[in-house]
Amino acid sequence: MKDFQEYIESGRLEQYALGELDPAARAEVEDWAARYPEVRRELDELLTGLGAYAEAHAQVVPAGLRERVFGRVLAEIGGVASAPAASTAPVAAPAAVPTMRVSASNPRPAETYAAPAAAQRSGWAIAASVALLLSLAANALLYSRWQQTSTELVAAQNSQARFAQTSQVMERRLSSTQEQLHILRSPQEYKMVALAGTPAHPTAKARVLYSAAAHRVYVDVQQLPSLPAGKQYQLWALDKGKPVDAGVLAANTAAGDSIQQMKDIASAQAFAMTVEPVGGSAGPTLNTMTVIGNM
Repeated sequence: MKDFQEYIESGRLEQYALGELDPAARAEVEDWAARYPEVRRELDELLTGLGAYAEAHAQVVPAGLRERVFGRVLAEIGGVASAPAASTAPVAAPAAVPTMRVSASNPRPAETYAAPAAAQRSGWAIAASVALLLSLAANALLYSRWQQTSTELVAAQNSQARFAQTSQVMERRLSSTQEQLHILRSPQEYKMVALAGTPAHPTAKARVLYSAAAHRVYVDVQQLPSLPAGKQYQLWALDKGKPVDAGVLAANTAAGDSIQQMKDIASAQAFAMTVEPVGGSAGPTLNTMTVIGNM
């Protein structure tokens, strides 16, 4: 069984929060969250963080924009349409009609026309209507492109947030690997204590890396028996015969997948592991001792 901390660092929770998982994978994440409060807490924090990020960067269309644009267009069209009717008052003189004038110097007849005022106003109304329609079409196009750009921007920001979260997970893993490599390459600083199996578990093996100067303790499991549900391995430092709690082992550590840093120990002459309830005990259950080793 994977440890919940390893599952949290696997990136599956980030994929779930961003909606990138298929139904089966989503069900797996939800099952882990139901079984482990730590996974549920991490998932809730991710969902809350992404929600706040999306809300902070969301592009909101101004309220009533569409209604205001169409209302203005209709009002302007109505004003143009009513202009000819308002200006059709009776005129004092009749409209000019074509006249024929002939002179000796210009034997060809010349016609003069007076364009009716109503025809002029009608032409201006048509031109204004066409201009309004073109303006409306241009505004609609610009608004559509603005919406598309806003959507693409939000998608890019979400992708950036996902990349940042993945980078943080990888940085944590890299830092942990570098730390483990440093410990294994520092035999002068860290003394290795081999923990052999007890008669009840003769094949069990583990080792402790202990720095008396820095008081740091690391556990590297080679082989430990599988545990029943509700149980966890706990490390004890024996200082002058008195057991001192050195912390519990994570599931991936007990499986031999990684080196785990335990609680700092000021002084110890031996180390041992027992099987305790999840979360550890105040004192060791001696009949469950699995491995033990002396400095």
